[in-house]
Amino acid sequence: MREWVSWILLDHADQVEIALRLIVAALAGMAVGLNRDIHNKPIGMRTLGLVALGSATVILSGSVYEGLHFGQDAVSRVVQGIMTGLGFLGAGAIIKGRDNSEVHGLTTAATVWIAASLGVTAALGAWFITFAGTVMTLVVLTVGKSLEDRLVRLFSGRAKTVDEDS
Repeated sequence: MREWVSWILLDHADQVEIALRLIVAALAGMAVGLNRDIHNKPIGMRTLGLVALGSATVILSGSVYEGLHFGQDAVSRVVQGIMTGLGFLGAGAIIKGRDNSEVHGLTTAATVWIAASLGVTAALGAWFITFAGTVMTLVVLTVGKSLEDRLVRLFSGRAKTVDEDS
């Protein structure tokens, strides 16, 4: 068994690292999505896990193909395309109220964007950024609404009137 593991790690180190990057990307997106599921939002764990995984897959295939390594400018263009395209997916989560005074779904749309970003960082092998970004995203999603409500009351002397999604 030990020989088999050594063989995999030595002879297939690139494939192992690519698999690890894809796994971390999916897990980061799924962690953010779990928070969305807990709060009964339309985009959840599977969707954001797939968004992050898809972003990572595109980055990896844009940076390594048949042993050719593309330059930073090519990877940058791929990232730009991902982030632009995801604006459309996020826009689908935004709903405007009938009286045009309330907009719902902005936080959910933002989670689509951050899940893609986490996928990109995982694909680039930026492990600390992926971990710290996932933790910070979960902190913002978990305590952000109550903190925002308190700060609005503190600084404006009134309760928040527009109901954002939590």
